[in-house]
Amino acid sequence: MQPIDELVIASFTIPTKRKNELVDFCLDHDIKVLSVPPYSKWAEGKFNSNQLQTIKIEDLLERDPIIINNNQIRSQIKGKRVLVTGAAGSIGSEIVRQLLPYTPEMIIMCDQAETPLHNIELELQERGTRVNCVSFLSDITNEKRMDGLFDSFKPHYVYHAAAYKHVPMMELCPTEAVRNNVIGTKIVSDLAVKYHAERFVMISTDKAVNPTNVMGASKRMAEIYVQGLSSEKNIATKFITTRFGNVLGSNGSVINRFKEQIEKGGPLTVTHPNITRYFMTIPEACQLVLEAGSMGNGGEIFVFDMGKPVAIADLARKMIRLYGLIPNIDVNITYSGLRPGEKLYEELLNDAENTTQTYHEKILIAQVREVSFELVKQNTLELETILSTTNDEMLLVGKMKELVPEYISNNSIYQQLDTKVISISN
Repeated sequence: MQPIDELVIASFTIPTKRKNELVDFCLDHDIKVLSVPPYSKWAEGKFNSNQLQTIKIEDLLERDPIIINNNQIRSQIKGKRVLVTGAAGSIGSEIVRQLLPYTPEMIIMCDQAETPLHNIELELQERGTRVNCVSFLSDITNEKRMDGLFDSFKPHYVYHAAAYKHVPMMELCPTEAVRNNVIGTKIVSDLAVKYHAERFVMISTDKAVNPTNVMGASKRMAEIYVQGLSSEKNIATKFITTRFGNVLGSNGSVINRFKEQIEKGGPLTVTHPNITRYFMTIPEACQLVLEAGSMGNGGEIFVFDMGKPVAIADLARKMIRLYGLIPNIDVNITYSGLRPGEKLYEELLNDAENTTQTYHEKILIAQVREVSFELVKQNTLELETILSTTNDEMLLVGKMKELVPEYISNNSIYQQLDTKVISISN
């Protein structure tokens, strides 16, 4: 019997678990694994062997397809004006793409990044979409310009994806994390109320749960502000928050970094042997954002079922093997140590939170502590005052820790603030 050199996966319905078993077997026996691309990517509707692709790590981390209530989303979005902030980013641009089939009257794509915004504009022009997609170049913290956006377009729906997200960068720049993630969210959500938007869907992160870094704490404060607005009487806008983990292939994703490192010959840098993360694909995350946004009654924080966490070291080893190489022989894996603010395990729920089911098995509602909106407004004003009057980052982060008491810094210069809090309480 001749040995097998290659396995071609031509099925698009094979369960991910079974696909992983097949790939693991092949990698253990030096069998190259190829896959047939989706029909939409066949040249002029025809397939030839040149189109076979080496199977990607993303294919092995995907889960079973999500079933969403398209009719409910369509009934809400059809004929409406929709604003997407951060529209040029990984999540924002995919939300724009997924909104198109629901035929909104208009999508306003707001971003501060000129070239990426231009790129998504060109992509939509090439698609020939009939939906009117308007690019609006602005920083969300520019209140006057954002007011002009709302005044001109009066969006019915707002998907707020604009945020600074890189943990080590925000640990170095806490003023910008607060300015963009907290004050920016305040500006956009207040304008949604002022101009009577029907729904405001905020994109949050698992790093907002028991935050150990500035970025996570800033997103938790943004969540609190949006929740507080939702609790106010005489506000018609429904405020909904969605919270999920790392997204495969997003800007700055670990997978993209590993690909670059492998192609350069290594080494692959992993921060810690035991570090794990939750992963979703970009389309999967955005589908759940649309679904949660449509089902929310206002005030909820929706948590997505992220599956099982993935060990990053295992991910690195499998990616090396998928390139036909041997870990720590052809390409080394090195451990660089946890970065400032980083923790080993992400959580999707705070210790004090419980969840309730929704009609969608992959979407849960987090039960979080209520906070007085008057207190939230006062605290946010104090943050704005610190930003406008001083560059004292210790003072700013100290105030963040007051507002988010579960925020305990990890591997960060701001740990000294936690020591002070502990000594005072003792």
